[in-house]
Amino acid sequence: MNETTGQFLRGFVDMVFPPVCLECGGLVEGGRMKHVCVKCEAMIHFVDPPSCLTCGSPFFGEVEGERMCPHCEGLHPLFGEGRTLTLFKGPARALIHELKYHKGHHVLGDIEEAVRGSAHIAEFIRDAVLVPVPLHPRKERERTYNQTLLLARAMAKAAGGETRVEELLRRVIDTPSQTTFDRRARRANLKNAFALARGATINPASPYILVDDVFTTGSTLNSCAGVLRRAGALNLNVVTFGHG
Repeated sequence: MNETTGQFLRGFVDMVFPPVCLECGGLVEGGRMKHVCVKCEAMIHFVDPPSCLTCGSPFFGEVEGERMCPHCEGLHPLFGEGRTLTLFKGPARALIHELKYHKGHHVLGDIEEAVRGSAHIAEFIRDAVLVPVPLHPRKERERTYNQTLLLARAMAKAAGGETRVEELLRRVIDTPSQTTFDRRARRANLKNAFALARGATINPASPYILVDDVFTTGSTLNSCAGVLRRAGALNLNVVTFGHG
């Protein structure tokens, strides 16, 4: 099925079965997004500068001089800069949860539109090699896909230019879920969890950007960054869809 046919079929299905908002359950009519209504779309907190240059968390109020960020304090990042598209709450959380836990590939168009509408994020990732955080093979078999790979592809499509996605990493240790761990435990849990993908090569002259769905403590991204650094990535940054 070609892209034109796919778009026609999606339009027909939307006409017969109007999409409902992932956040409030109301009908989605108008607006930029297909699965978030206009009212809830306005509730998405898109992160604009000024923000933390490590994790992307926004700085509210007036900013004078150097600011300490409580979200990534003590991280000692192995990457250069970090950006995030949204705060991970409300409709933004609903989009990622739909993609991650409900096989919601249909929301990728909304994610792509969100990136396209955030000029500073699109510019940040444009012409870079996007590297998605990998799942362990067992987890990917269960889920049948890596949501971060799909997210990276949507971001690359939105950014345009020479932006491309390369799967340069693999997860070699099937670590427990990070959700209940504190910062120190998260870092210990991820020690040696990632490695360079078999056959992957790093060009020191290329810009690389690690992609993940959410920045929480930065432990996962930092662990991945360490692998790429040791492999020769000199220009290395990170981007996430959400922060929280």
